[in-house]
Amino acid sequence: MFSPRTLKIAAILLAGYALLVMPAYVGPEYLEGLSSYFAIAPLLSIYLFHKLGIPGLLEHNGACGWGWCSPTAFGWAFVVALWVGAAWLIAAGLSRGMRLRRR
Repeated sequence: MFSPRTLKIAAILLAGYALLVMPAYVGPEYLEGLSSYFAIAPLLSIYLFHKLGIPGLLEHNGACGWGWCSPTAFGWAFVVALWVGAAWLIAAGLSRGMRLRRR
């Protein structure tokens, strides 16, 4: 699970995700729409987990009137840990699959 191969695969996955998201912020306008789908998924997952009942993810406990509440610092840390953990588990699975296939 903590092998160097897993670390390399996780780094490749995270770098690939960063390259997919980058046009949403600094890229050409014609790629902004497609890239924004990848950028919005982590943000919307905060609201999903708030709806599932995890407290402390949104400011004012999600009661911001007509607008959407901003994530708290804990909310940002939660979503980063969630998505990096997911990438790590995918990398560990790929690493294990490559090791088993080699035998």
